[in-house]
Amino acid sequence: MTGRPSPHASGPPLPEPAGPLSAAVIASLPEEGPGQLSVKKADLRDSDPYGEDLQLALHVLYELHYQGFAGVPDDREWDPELLGLRAELESCFLDALRADVPAGADTEHALAPLLVEPTGFDARSVSHHLERDGELWQLREYAALRSLYHLKEADPHAWVLPRLRGRAKAGMTAVEYDEFGAGRAEEIHARLFADLMTDLGLDTAYGRYVDAAPAQALATGNVISLFGLHRALRGALVGNFATVEVTSPPAARRLAAALRRTGAGPAAARFYDEHVEADAVHEQVVRHEVVDGLLASEPELDAQVAFGIGATVLLEDRLSAALLEAWRGHRSALRSPLDQAPGVF
Repeated sequence: MTGRPSPHASGPPLPEPAGPLSAAVIASLPEEGPGQLSVKKADLRDSDPYGEDLQLALHVLYELHYQGFAGVPDDREWDPELLGLRAELESCFLDALRADVPAGADTEHALAPLLVEPTGFDARSVSHHLERDGELWQLREYAALRSLYHLKEADPHAWVLPRLRGRAKAGMTAVEYDEFGAGRAEEIHARLFADLMTDLGLDTAYGRYVDAAPAQALATGNVISLFGLHRALRGALVGNFATVEVTSPPAARRLAAALRRTGAGPAAARFYDEHVEADAVHEQVVRHEVVDGLLASEPELDAQVAFGIGATVLLEDRLSAALLEAWRGHRSALRSPLDQAPGVF
């Protein structure tokens, strides 16, 4: 290897800082910037583990392992200072999750509530709200926030593949293959979500809505990268994946209905239609091959899988509460409201 890699000419721009931690990370990244990471211990000590500053700093550090940023050299992905800070931020985040997720559950008991659909309207559920009462502007906000994950759908979960074996690896690979379009680029789920965004008059550029995302939305994506990038947390990643696949079909059915009711467009509804059908199959594969296969070969990971389920539910509940509080108060749930889209309103 000769010389330092050139910075990306393309890729998303670096986001605006949300506090001293994210400011220090963002300032250190551009090739023409200071190049030195300067973080005060007091800022680490005083930062809210679920807050915008810490979550944005983590998001930026994780994105170095995905698409990177315009103007940032590729080799910053493995910069020792950045990795050291990431470890400290991850420790704060993990400590908070471990304190807030009830201990002692096993996988069977952690999954059980997710397998039962509530009868009637669930006032705590975003998909129930959007199906019955949601307005098109709320669906646009929801899609903008979910784009942080869905424009790289399945990528964070792919980190676990080399860390699994046997039934768990085979089952996980089968599900990921479907997520990546079963060999057809036009069917990759990230592409289908971009089509949904186009129908909603949203910008499909990768990372476009990071600056609009509240901490709760950043955290739901960060936790997948956190679990995926650590072999020691492979069980938690499987727990996260199981939660996503088990809860997806009924929520997707409600979201497809909401999009049709509000006239969002055929591509928008198609994304969720695809998840109703595909994830109903994926749920069975994940439960009986990925989860059961992992625990058959590594039973000591049972509590960790349960922790992954509990952490995912906790963070999704926090996001749902924030969205519903804002929308029911007739306010935007975003840090910066969306521009009006021509032809959408």
